[in-house]
Amino acid sequence: MEGILLTQSKGFIIGPIAWVLGEIMNAIFVVLSAIGIHNIGICIILYTVVVYMLMVPLTIKQQKFQRMSQVYMPEIQKIQKKYKNKKDQASMMKMQEESQAVYQKYGVSPMGGCGTALIQFPLFFALYAVIRNIPGYVTQIKEAYMPMAKAILETSGAEKFMTNIASERHVLVNIEKLGFNENSIIDILYKFQEGNWDALADKFPNLSDLAEKTQAGISSLNSFLGISISETPMNIIMTGIKTGAILAVIVAVLIPILAGITQYMSLKMVPQAANNDDNPMAASMKTMNVMMPLLSVFMCFSFPSGMGLYWIASAVVRTIQQIVINKHLNKVPIEKLVEKNQKKAAKKREKKGVSANALNEMAQRNVKSIQEPKVSMSNAEREEKLRNAAEKTANAKKGSLASKANMVRNFNESK
Repeated sequence: MEGILLTQSKGFIIGPIAWVLGEIMNAIFVVLSAIGIHNIGICIILYTVVVYMLMVPLTIKQQKFQRMSQVYMPEIQKIQKKYKNKKDQASMMKMQEESQAVYQKYGVSPMGGCGTALIQFPLFFALYAVIRNIPGYVTQIKEAYMPMAKAILETSGAEKFMTNIASERHVLVNIEKLGFNENSIIDILYKFQEGNWDALADKFPNLSDLAEKTQAGISSLNSFLGISISETPMNIIMTGIKTGAILAVIVAVLIPILAGITQYMSLKMVPQAANNDDNPMAASMKTMNVMMPLLSVFMCFSFPSGMGLYWIASAVVRTIQQIVINKHLNKVPIEKLVEKNQKKAAKKREKKGVSANALNEMAQRNVKSIQEPKVSMSNAEREEKLRNAAEKTANAKKGSLASKANMVRNFNESK
């Protein structure tokens, strides 16, 4: 485990993704360092641009799906309306079968629009793992802490002091699992606030010069617009209020707010599904467009500021992408998109041995057979029909079926 910090993510899915993102972050930092720029905040912004450029094909696919939904959703809604009050298993299976036929006819999937979101979640959590412990992934940041870590390791009484701070900063598990060594010390140092550096210098005067030098170097590497990207905006605000650092407080407040605003703008640029009362997808999208920005604001206050910076950068990049993609897609008639999708879907079905023509005919037949649900008869209408029927049979010929029905009716009324 030498050379690797405990807080490098070890998750089955997140761990490998975080390692890849850490390598990208490290490579960007090396390139920037070569031209004289030493800043993790700028690395995060450039990383965001790189990742979202790689995701352009998926973004285009998602927006095509949104446009296609305006064509196929009316048919899906008719099917749903047809089986609205039928909850038996046979009807539910039939509804699923007819819906699936429509999806296949247009070459789409009901989950087609979720691809980007599903991919973004592991990317988000993996990036959080990287930013939470940048020294574990960016070599030069770790090397900046190394002299201080070695000096602390050789100082009598430093272990108890660092263990107490580890407990306060919720990284005590690093010492418990790694032991008190250079790696666990760097983990703790990365979580230091300004007051922790001052306490270290006061407690161990022989380390004060090195502590001051290390703090200055790390602050330069980790600082963006005057705040540390490893600290949460909430902590920065609380510390800034106590110390009078008004500029830091303003920036810390702006990060979550800008994250929410930019998130809202990027979501508004995404083509929306047909919006009406019968479209549950449109309703859920409308709710998400409000809830996601609010969630961004809330989470950015409690996550490291670097995550808020990533959120802002990613929303801005997505907005620019969507403007360009929307401009391109608006020039393409929806009929062309449908035709192209149908051809792709037909090729996939033919590989599976399913006839495209047969499937289209089945879908069209199912949709055409859909009827509006019958409206139940009111009591007044029912009585009117009974009166009309009674009038028609009142003058029935003797011995006829109608006259016999009259006899039964009269008998029932007398009883």
